[in-house]
Amino acid sequence: MNTASSLMFTGSRTNRSLLMEWWRSVDRITLGILLALIVAGLILSMAASPAAAFRLGKDEPFFFLYRHGVFALLGISGAIIVSMMNVAYARRLGLLALLCAILVLAVLPFLGHEVKGATRWIRFGGFGLQPSEFAKPGFIVLAAWMFSVRKTSPEIPGIPILFGIYALLVFFLIRQPDFGQSFLLTLCFGAVFFFAGLSLGWMLVLSGVSIAGAIGAYTILPHVRDRVDRFLNPETSDTFQTDMALEAMANGGIFGRGPGEGAVKFKLPDAHTDFIFAVTVEEFGFLLSMCLILLLAAFVARAFRNALHLNDYFSQLATAGLATMIGVQTMINLAVNLNMAPPKGMTLPFISYGGSSMLALCFSAGLILAFTRKRPGAYGFGVK
Repeated sequence: MNTASSLMFTGSRTNRSLLMEWWRSVDRITLGILLALIVAGLILSMAASPAAAFRLGKDEPFFFLYRHGVFALLGISGAIIVSMMNVAYARRLGLLALLCAILVLAVLPFLGHEVKGATRWIRFGGFGLQPSEFAKPGFIVLAAWMFSVRKTSPEIPGIPILFGIYALLVFFLIRQPDFGQSFLLTLCFGAVFFFAGLSLGWMLVLSGVSIAGAIGAYTILPHVRDRVDRFLNPETSDTFQTDMALEAMANGGIFGRGPGEGAVKFKLPDAHTDFIFAVTVEEFGFLLSMCLILLLAAFVARAFRNALHLNDYFSQLATAGLATMIGVQTMINLAVNLNMAPPKGMTLPFISYGGSSMLALCFSAGLILAFTRKRPGAYGFGVK
């Protein structure tokens, strides 16, 4: 190595700037997968955007692509900023997101914007914010914190606090109504419970509450009963979207019909959001669609891998819980596209169009990157 190269190498290793410290400590594999997913989402949005714009009467054919690009840029910028925080600040930010989401959910019936019979958004100019998207990662951070505090200070009633906030969030979500988000929140809550190794009694309590809630929702809420009945008895109900999605995937085959050659995006109302996977299979084929699924799986698996080796109990639980949220949301979206579950209005993480979803998922990814950064004593001996 010549003198100039030696000086450059030494300088880069001794550079203590915030940016260089972040670059040396962040998990670049997780960051790379995140960037790849967002780029893939932009490419698929480019394919689905003109049809969606035409269907909704937009003059600009790439209206949704441009908006998707803005949300993606804001999301990845926010993820990087969050990932630069230490564990304590990232935890506080997660709790602050939960608090703000609860406050907005509380006033949503009075100030919210109704779409398709559901009041889930609050409008800011031309942008609609869905607070439930931010409540999920915030609640997971709170749950991980309460479980970690319980180990050191058992006198603090962390479990009753969690159940109280969980019940409040479910009440707000059902009131919108949004049964899909409450279902996902419940699964994530149960997962963090499981990761924390709590007693079987508490798991039975949560299971009982979930079963009772599901039965109550089916009995009391007409829209829930309608969706379940349509799924169980498709021959007697309207299953247009799922039928079109299945037909599109069958038409796509192994290699697809080619970029821009798909037909389903002109018929499906939610082709650029909930059913983006059907568009992907039709135009790019089964093989490339599997690569997309493998990318999402790799993101989740990498987060779990890092969580297993972390020494900090809170960071372990929070990282595993956030990864579970992204993984379960992916499986729910794919199940709906494959007609294995009733429609729930759940986006495909980092891929589907949706401002609140993109921002909240990037926020969750930023928290994962923050909690898994390499710090002195953060990982077990010999783990890099």
